[in-house]
Amino acid sequence: MAQTETNGVPAGIDRENVLVIELSTGGVVKIAMRPDKAPNHVERIKLLAREGFYNGTIFHRVIEGFMAQGGDPTGTGMGGSQYPDLKAEFNDLPHLRGTASMARAGDPDSANSQFFICFQPSFFLDGQYTVWGRVIEGMEAVDEIARGEPPANPTKIVRAYVAADAAKAEGEGAAE
Repeated sequence: MAQTETNGVPAGIDRENVLVIELSTGGVVKIAMRPDKAPNHVERIKLLAREGFYNGTIFHRVIEGFMAQGGDPTGTGMGGSQYPDLKAEFNDLPHLRGTASMARAGDPDSANSQFFICFQPSFFLDGQYTVWGRVIEGMEAVDEIARGEPPANPTKIVRAYVAADAAKAEGEGAAE
């Protein structure tokens, strides 16, 4: 029997741990987050999404055949959130096509708000960057993100939110 979707999220996946990213291209990306492997990083992503931090930011570093990086409020690769940097939570999840991982500076404990999504397997990153999720829907939209460092016409995150929040809002709207 086929699994049914609830509010656009495949059955069996907790909407509290799905990040939805609406792109300026019209594409929508859904990332299943892994609090079991990177609890502090997932908590930070959810906090920032719920604050609207990612809304309007661009993918500022997009390398063909490698990855798309975003989550910097300055769009330069040098910015972050108001919160302290995170201690690394390296885990056994590999950097596959669709892997969502935290960007950082040279210090392993310098991840803050920036993240990247892999276009193809990048196993050389394993054990050096904190993997916090994987694209479960919309990888074709990730493939459409404008390339460049920075891109001439960067792809923007129009809105990023936790799927459970949208489900709650839809439920509240239905009751009115």
